[in-house]
Amino acid sequence: MPPLITSTEVDRSANEVFAYATDPTRFSEWQQGVIDGRMDATGTPSVGTRCLTTRRIGMANRPVTSELTHIDPPKTWGVRGTDGPIRAVVDVTVEPLTDSRSRLTIAIDFEGHGIGKLLVPLVVRREARKEMPANLAKLKQRLEGTE
Repeated sequence: MPPLITSTEVDRSANEVFAYATDPTRFSEWQQGVIDGRMDATGTPSVGTRCLTTRRIGMANRPVTSELTHIDPPKTWGVRGTDGPIRAVVDVTVEPLTDSRSRLTIAIDFEGHGIGKLLVPLVVRREARKEMPANLAKLKQRLEGTE
């Protein structure tokens, strides 16, 4: 199946949108189910840096580890899950439309391992398809200060 792709236009510069959308410490502000997030290293992230998040899944908080697969600020950023039965592959693209307006596109796909092979097509993709537009709408509101 192709990745799920969601886009929104934001009244902020590409630098601002990229910095916010790719900062794991801010994920809980706009991503449903995220409790906490951080990179495992200080300084400028680079390919191979791990992104550590905690997600509320069902009734439990679960740690999720992803590895940065590419980064080209303020244009693209991507991670691939490295643990658990459901591993997300996320690609973020920011396109400047003007000096103060940008288009943010997030493509997400999932790799199932073990029980995840059943859950991805039955539950995970459907839930992500519902959540992604709401997540991007919340990100837009946060960045534009319209909450």
